Amino acid sequence: MSSNLYQRLLQPPKQSFFLFGLRGVGKSTWVRQAFPGAVRFDLLDEGLYQSYLRDARLFGRELLRVQQGHTVVVDEVQRLPSLLNEVHRFIEEHNLRFVLLGSSAKKLKQSGTNLLAGRALKRIMFPFLPAELCDDFNLNEVLRFGSLPIIWQSPSKQESLNAYVQLFLKEEIQAEALVRNLPGFARFLPVASLFHGQVLSISGLARDAGVARTTVAGYINILEDTYLAWLLPAYEGRLRVKERKHPKLYWTDAGIVRAVRHEFHPPGEAEQGALFEGWVANTLRAYGDSNSALGLPYDAIYYWSPAQSGNEVDFLIQRGAEFNAVEVKAKEILSNRDFAGLKAVAELKGITRRIVVFLGERSFQTEDGIEALPVNEFIKELERKKI
Repeated sequence: MSSNLYQRLLQPPKQSFFLFGLRGVGKSTWVRQAFPGAVRFDLLDEGLYQSYLRDARLFGRELLRVQQGHTVVVDEVQRLPSLLNEVHRFIEEHNLRFVLLGSSAKKLKQSGTNLLAGRALKRIMFPFLPAELCDDFNLNEVLRFGSLPIIWQSPSKQESLNAYVQLFLKEEIQAEALVRNLPGFARFLPVASLFHGQVLSISGLARDAGVARTTVAGYINILEDTYLAWLLPAYEGRLRVKERKHPKLYWTDAGIVRAVRHEFHPPGEAEQGALFEGWVANTLRAYGDSNSALGLPYDAIYYWSPAQSGNEVDFLIQRGAEFNAVEVKAKEILSNRDFAGLKAVAELKGITRRIVVFLGERSFQTEDGIEALPVNEFIKELERKKI
């Protein structure tokens, strides 16, 4: 099936909105399908970019030609945050609806626009989800090459992933001047990829990458601002033991995390665990993020790991005073010790469901109520809004 035929789950808000997501996630393709008659300004067009860079008022004069109530798309809006002053004015005075696409929020944050002070909503687009790929969904393929649309549709996924990493460094990092030391950032990426699904130690990462601790902290912020990775906080409850404070690092797409360390072969058993956990993490985030428009959303997602215990739970999903606990095991057959974390977390007030997502084919339940769900059942539960 052509990727252009995949139906994305994202539904457009009725008012102006920002649409963020990592480069190649399909923002522009989706917008062309969702708003076929919109007036479009693409700031990747170097001539257009340079003309607005010289005089941002030119953008406003061109907007005067757009009829009131029409939709205007501005692609790569982070390249010229100054245009948001005109966007603000035309929302207020001319009743135009804006769809503002961006692959980095860093410059917008620095510009002091505050994302138009609530006049435009925020949405995030994620890599393809199982419900979007339908019968084309293949977990082994997703764990090996990821599900980023620009890669998924490529006839040569390995070459495309290689090119993607270089394009990211050139167009997203170097062109936008997000770092002063591009070679240092390039050395940092494969080291950071080793922390996928791991508790993040800034000092350890700095030591392994050979750069200063403060530099690494800035690099992590860049990964977040470009939607390449995100941090999962530890749950800080008031149990009898002290919980860890450091967050976990998750890359947004398995293919990218493998490409930065030049690994394209089928994942081995040791690697599969982190990749599978990362896929579950990103799927939960896509369904539960309040900006994803998929209808769940969660109050928060954490991981739970008491510092004085060997037990932990990969994900703790909070809705109000209730929690669903989710553990991930990249194996087909579960043993008693695979349930240890979920047994330990039972003492946390508000626990309503305890779930193990695993690679087996049949679901079952333990005597004390822990549910074991194969991948397809896990997906169905998400779609039913039960997790």
